[in-house]
Amino acid sequence: MSECVQSTDHDQESVKPLVVRTCGLIDYQAAWELQKQTVKAVDKGEAQETLFLLEHPPTYTIGSQRHPEHLLLSPEQLKEKGIQVYEIDRGGDITYHGPGQLVGYPIILLEGASLDLHGYLRRLEEVIIQYLASYGIKGSRKEEYTGVWIGDVKIAAIGVKFNRSRTHRGFITSHGFAFNIKSGIQHDGFAGIVPCGIQQYGVTSLEDMTGKFFAVEQVGQEILPYFEAIFGYHIGSEG
Repeated sequence: MSECVQSTDHDQESVKPLVVRTCGLIDYQAAWELQKQTVKAVDKGEAQETLFLLEHPPTYTIGSQRHPEHLLLSPEQLKEKGIQVYEIDRGGDITYHGPGQLVGYPIILLEGASLDLHGYLRRLEEVIIQYLASYGIKGSRKEEYTGVWIGDVKIAAIGVKFNRSRTHRGFITSHGFAFNIKSGIQHDGFAGIVPCGIQQYGVTSLEDMTGKFFAVEQVGQEILPYFEAIFGYHIGSEG
């Protein structure tokens, strides 16, 4: 398991502080357990709201819609390719996680004015849409689907769980977004599934759209100011 590097800032009281934990490449099960632990700790007031930024080894996750027919590989093929499969507690259908993809798991409290579950999904999309715009790429939404699109190809999938708080009148979020960064990722794992159950559209990556090289860690740092602005947090410099 990769050790998560933590950064935060407590000096500004005008906006909420957010802990960012950069975990590198981390096994899906380990990250899932880390999310569950953090949700409980945030709810009890024992931890600050947290954004995990990381990558996973090749993994398929199947959300609550449960369409096993959208997994196109046999158990033998999965073993040969070294891809793990998890049925998990987020919404949505099947998706792929793997190296070359920036995964973000915000563990944040939605209550009061921020208690807008639909709006939360739209804000996650907006973070990526505004980041893409900084590179001259027009990201968009499709009315019938969640996620971020460039024309008819998907560059970021979003699937979340809203955990009902036991100590607040609201929810603690978990799971989040998967942003395709490296060229070729659409062939590495997405070819073995019907991504999010959508057969008529494909997937793409940041490198394919720009023709430039990106390190996943670089994108993770560059995206933080957009998360700050859209969600109203303050993030300190990397420590």
